[in-house]
Amino acid sequence: MGSSKRFGILIDQERCIGCEACSIACKIENNASDYWIKVETQGGADKDTPGGRFPNLTMDFLPKLCNHCENPPCVDSCPDDALQKRNDGIVILDQELCSGCQACLTACPYNVIVFDENNNVAEKCHFCAHRVDQGLEPFCLICCEGQAIHFGDLNDANSGISKIISGKNTFQLKTEEGTNPSVYYSPPRAKKRL
Repeated sequence: MGSSKRFGILIDQERCIGCEACSIACKIENNASDYWIKVETQGGADKDTPGGRFPNLTMDFLPKLCNHCENPPCVDSCPDDALQKRNDGIVILDQELCSGCQACLTACPYNVIVFDENNNVAEKCHFCAHRVDQGLEPFCLICCEGQAIHFGDLNDANSGISKIISGKNTFQLKTEEGTNPSVYYSPPRAKKRL
């Protein structure tokens, strides 16, 4: 019988300071070739630009990582079965099975799977499954200066993450894709004009 858990992450944009400690922590913990978490700046008309007019500029930060979708298109796209969704909802990539075809990079609507050209394999966030399996939290959460990252079982109504999600205005990215992502965001409060 499978696990009834479904792990997920909530990122509180009100608390995220854009320091990228999550990105660096993830890269170091997983000895990754590239950053598996990319922090996007929001505010202006263009990506990574502030909004407003000087000196009244505003910006918010949106860390983007694998969404560990309930219906992951990357898993279905992989001809090598290198990508699998665990019973707890974590989508893992077995680099030993990866042929480097990059089908998963094309299939991912979130553009968060990276390609290690030196080793000819795909790489992605796996919620630090090696830590989760030991009862520990993902390393990005541990290193978050703003305490903006929350992790837990989305299927447990009494878990910390579920209580936060039910008590806050939250959103998921690209819900129109039908992937049912396991990463939630709590948007920042509206900025007051000076």
